[in-house]
Amino acid sequence: MTLQTHLLAKAANQARGLAIDAVHACSSGHLGLPLGAAEIGAVLFGHALSHNPARPRWLNRDRFILSAGHGSMFLYSWLHLSGYDLPLEQVKNFRALHSLTPGHPEFRDTPGVECTTGPLGQGVGNAVGMAMAGQMAAARFNTPEHPVFDYHVVCLAGDGCMQEGVTMEAVAFAGHQKLDNLILIYDSNDVTLDAMAAKTQSENTALRFKAIGWDVQTIDGHDMAAFLKALNKAKKARSGKPQFIIARTTIGKGIPEVAGTAKGHGEGGAKFADTARAGLGLPADQHFFVSDDVRAYFTQHKERLIRACNKWSKTFKAWREANPDKAALLDAAGAEKGPDAAALLEKIPLFPADAKLATRAAGRDVLQPIAAALPLVIGGSADLYGSTLNYIAADKDFDPSNRSGRNIRFGIREHGMAAIANGVAYDGLFRPTIATFLVFADYSRPSMRLAALSRLPVVYVYTHDSVGVGEDGPTHQPVETISGLRVIPHLDLIRPADPEETAGAFAAALERMDGPTLIALTRQVLPTLNDIPAQTRREGALKGGYVARKETGPLTHIVIATGSEVQYALAAAKQVGGGVRVVSMPSTQRFDRQPPEYRESVLPASCRKRVAIEAGVTASWHRYVGLDGRIIGIDRFGLSAPAATVFKELGITTEAVVAAVQSL
Repeated sequence: MTLQTHLLAKAANQARGLAIDAVHACSSGHLGLPLGAAEIGAVLFGHALSHNPARPRWLNRDRFILSAGHGSMFLYSWLHLSGYDLPLEQVKNFRALHSLTPGHPEFRDTPGVECTTGPLGQGVGNAVGMAMAGQMAAARFNTPEHPVFDYHVVCLAGDGCMQEGVTMEAVAFAGHQKLDNLILIYDSNDVTLDAMAAKTQSENTALRFKAIGWDVQTIDGHDMAAFLKALNKAKKARSGKPQFIIARTTIGKGIPEVAGTAKGHGEGGAKFADTARAGLGLPADQHFFVSDDVRAYFTQHKERLIRACNKWSKTFKAWREANPDKAALLDAAGAEKGPDAAALLEKIPLFPADAKLATRAAGRDVLQPIAAALPLVIGGSADLYGSTLNYIAADKDFDPSNRSGRNIRFGIREHGMAAIANGVAYDGLFRPTIATFLVFADYSRPSMRLAALSRLPVVYVYTHDSVGVGEDGPTHQPVETISGLRVIPHLDLIRPADPEETAGAFAAALERMDGPTLIALTRQVLPTLNDIPAQTRREGALKGGYVARKETGPLTHIVIATGSEVQYALAAAKQVGGGVRVVSMPSTQRFDRQPPEYRESVLPASCRKRVAIEAGVTASWHRYVGLDGRIIGIDRFGLSAPAATVFKELGITTEAVVAAVQSL
């Protein structure tokens, strides 16, 4: 199809008008990118992208990600014009309560939005994850007769995204992995929010990307023919390199008073709306204007896109008939409900009663049968497989020579790893699990927060969970991290106490589909809690908390413990007497979701003499022990010494629990 340059130029100006009117109406928003990149949007959504507005989650669509999510009116305008279920009324309600056009794009809320973006650089990492998922899907499901997956991932980013460290981590990974189905468009306008970009950057971005293994083109971002030529070249390249298009644009183009300046970035240009609209050829008396000929063009284009999708559907149907096993696996991947935790636990052998394992080692043993049962579970590590022990032993590495590999070596890129895992989860076919030391959760926390916000089923297998790290010292002892992660809404944190609780933790994490789960595992060896039936430990981990030792007389005290400290609670209870109950609480979030009657059966309100023990800061335990209780924890940084010495020095001991119980 020939590029309809005149009509798409008209559409670009009308998209500018939609952005100006929307931002002006709410006196809030960012005009710079929607105006500066309007011609790019016209070519993408009016001509070049392979997508289907009638089926936003069509499996083989090109994925478009707006990493510079502050320019959300760019995306909303083009989704509306393209015929997605985003009526003009929603565009008019930009940034209004409960509208489909929030300030930054949000996954699940708006048809056509592939991922939640706004924190700069996240979308680039998400795009890398989607591109990797596309390569994996092609390797696992395509056949010579039926290539059902061949889509591209197209990401639009700005100077802010380029400056964020998460972007550099992700693009370095993409270049090394030769993800040649990835196209990154750099809206290069020489402006950041505060000032001209020259105030904060001077690198040669083209040379930087070439150096890390990308093909690079530079074009005038307002020349639609030049942009289409570059995009087509990028799509056809398959050179073994991801594709980078530097599009030179004028920020805020269409509002002469602010165009090309830092004032054009935000809503500063909205006060010139009337003169800008006149300059763009828009009628003075009709806001949110789209002409009949532009409407007709996009209606016809939508019909073309639907026909192309229907043609693919015929190939897909033939593929299903010829490959029933692959089709069944793909159907399972797309199911909204996760695998049944009880069924997963049946596949995990019980640990020997005399087992003495660090829970990271137990996690290694648990992962193998789970990975065999769930072939689309993938795992990655930030250069720490030898320590996190989450390598899928029956498989190989994912790399350019083996796109079917399930083990991903992310390098020392914790933030990029987490953003890439989010991209895989947004895509929805593969189940990402990733690993590093727990103390480095702070390096990946912004991406973890977005996973929780978007309710993505990412699993974090983060090890070395306490001062039990020992000699590595306070820099590697995450005393505050557990509590810090517990406060993130929708993020489950599970800290198992022994191998059987670890089995329950993995089953719980992989069953959950409405949010991420972090499993915090020990470096140090823990005793197996054989006084508690194995099934009780496994099921207790699923529920988040359970009675690990029931009192043998009238209930007087409750000791609550988690992870490696459960052993001290149990030992103390044996010393103190028959009225003490011990509760293992591997996951406060999962426990809090249990029915009230179950929670009351574990932590009866009538018993107010409570002690909690955890080798970390005490802040998160007050709600469980109340005003009358005691908390044994570490409200300081750790120290460097053998683990047993550190625990004793910091008061995480059986004797401390005994003293706390007796003090009540």
